[in-house]
Amino acid sequence: MTSKDARIVFSPSGRRGTFPHGTRLLDAARSIGVDVDSVCGGRGLCGRCRVVCMDGDFAKHAINSRSTHLSAVNEIEERYSERRRKLDNNHRLSCQAVIQGDLVIDVPPESQMHRQVVRKDAVHRDIKLDPATRLYHVEVQPADLLEASGDLQRLCVALAWEWNLTDLVSDPVILPGLQAALREGEWRVTVAVHNQSTIVAVWPGFKPSAHGVAIDIGSTTIAAHLVNLTAGNVIATDGIMNPQIRFGEDLMSRVSYAMMHPEGAGELTRAVRQGVNDLIGEVCSLGGIGPADVVELTVVGNPIMHHLFLGLDPRELGGAPFALAVDTALDLKARDIGVGINPGASVYILPCVAGHVGADAAGMVLAEEPHLLDEVSLVVDVGTNAEIVLGNRDRLLACSSPTGPAFEGAQISGGQRASPGAIERVRIDPGSLEPRYSVIGSDLWSDNPGFDAQMRAFGVTGICGSGIIEVIAEMYLAGIINEDGVVDGSLATRSKRILAEGRTFSYLLHDGPQRIVVTQNDVRQVQLAKAALYAGIRLLQDRAGIDRIDRIRLAGAFGSHIDPKYAMVLGLIPDCDLNRVESAGNAAGMGAMIALLNVPARGEIEAAVRSIEKIETAVEPKFQDYFVNAMAIPNKRDPFPKLFSVVGKPTTKPVSASIGTGRRRRRRTI
Repeated sequence: MTSKDARIVFSPSGRRGTFPHGTRLLDAARSIGVDVDSVCGGRGLCGRCRVVCMDGDFAKHAINSRSTHLSAVNEIEERYSERRRKLDNNHRLSCQAVIQGDLVIDVPPESQMHRQVVRKDAVHRDIKLDPATRLYHVEVQPADLLEASGDLQRLCVALAWEWNLTDLVSDPVILPGLQAALREGEWRVTVAVHNQSTIVAVWPGFKPSAHGVAIDIGSTTIAAHLVNLTAGNVIATDGIMNPQIRFGEDLMSRVSYAMMHPEGAGELTRAVRQGVNDLIGEVCSLGGIGPADVVELTVVGNPIMHHLFLGLDPRELGGAPFALAVDTALDLKARDIGVGINPGASVYILPCVAGHVGADAAGMVLAEEPHLLDEVSLVVDVGTNAEIVLGNRDRLLACSSPTGPAFEGAQISGGQRASPGAIERVRIDPGSLEPRYSVIGSDLWSDNPGFDAQMRAFGVTGICGSGIIEVIAEMYLAGIINEDGVVDGSLATRSKRILAEGRTFSYLLHDGPQRIVVTQNDVRQVQLAKAALYAGIRLLQDRAGIDRIDRIRLAGAFGSHIDPKYAMVLGLIPDCDLNRVESAGNAAGMGAMIALLNVPARGEIEAAVRSIEKIETAVEPKFQDYFVNAMAIPNKRDPFPKLFSVVGKPTTKPVSASIGTGRRRRRRTI
């Protein structure tokens, strides 16, 4: 990199590159496979290539990003801003802006050609219907000159007479519209009552159903499930990328942003609340209702997302002792935290477990119920920050482990988040070392007839998390890398897929306009991520004195799409009968949905959380030992007899000597 080069990071894809000053921003984005739309040929007419230049110091990327690191707004952008859509708050047209320094650039959803796949669907589950907010239809005695009572008093009398609801109080928000609703409904109204104690909404006439939304706020994605609280069925599900990604890919980078910028925490809070409101609007639109019809919200999230959504400064979570501002469950008013639903609606926030184990882990426990089982369960939410729960009805332990964004495609040379064009499944022939793969957006494998024709629509653009897991596991099974993760350069004589790159070797997965290569550094990034997760699991096993795990459940948007076999080959999870390793879907979101539909479940999870033993990996001396052993594939010390009884273990052999591989192996232990 010369003094005339600039480092650019694009979010939410996490793609990055180095470009000469004077490079057009749109050209830079497309050269590294960033998904930026443009239908006017770069003439500044369509506005589809609009991006946001982030201002600030981004320690995670070692980048000082400033709006002045782009060329000044030109006449074309000024004309677009006047005639089409105002460009403000550092919004620019990437077809016009020219790079003049280091930058972090956010590509908003409306500027992305292919919307990212947010994989947090709801799954079917039998839940006893007992919501906190219920509807009651009543007929109220009309106003009468001979009866001096007010409309609210007579409404309460009707609710007591018809539904035996006594000693009710009313939320002040119902008062301005109460009289109009009574008269429009000709004294027949539908009333929403929260916890059989508080009137929170009134509608004229008969309203057949109330609605609630269960929200899972992840560091990468936000998922929402719109539920009919009267019938108990899921009406609509949708998800978005967390808008906070532009402030940092992982949790600690967002905490750092809050630390380094006086208004940083406020910016992060506004971003996540706006995302939640936008998502609620989307699911309501899908369900054919308005946000004002939503009378109840339940929310789960990791501790930092939890604090930022509530408007709490997360800086204390950035260092020991990782103190939470509040860890108990909360029952709040939506209007008090900036959520745009019915003004009388309540928001129930599930309890946090510990400083780095949040309400999402509580939701996961509520959904998977390890505390009610005799057998030993391991439940893992695999993501940027993995949350791990181990145990049974006798004892339950939990911790979190900082896996980082590698599993989401970040810090990987060809990595990207899950969207059309991303490789998601990989197989490598051990003899020829030739790969075949499947891509999001196509139901064909790369060696099937018609695959190339399908790919003309969007192309093979990168590799997402599940594909990264599979390609590295397949490279190990095919003998391309050894247990230390070092690429065997001697195989270059057998296959053109093995490429020399400086002092190391790489594997060519896809050769095309967007070349996808698995580098030695890519392998190392995945080793670091999976070692952190496995070390956290081993700490829990060690503390609990558990050697055998009966069942493993992989949760979360990413965890649900990992092939259990490849997760175990890589050493992401401990040895277990592969038939007992299953996807848990969006377990945290399911826990939020259970809490939405069943009030007694709230008390159950609050009690369960109080009994969970919390392990803080950051201060555990054994973590480093377990981490070092887990860097090997699948592990340096732990045998995997159940795995290798069904999967052929590759023959161990020394990697051919070279300056690169030798130096790499020495570097690993630092």
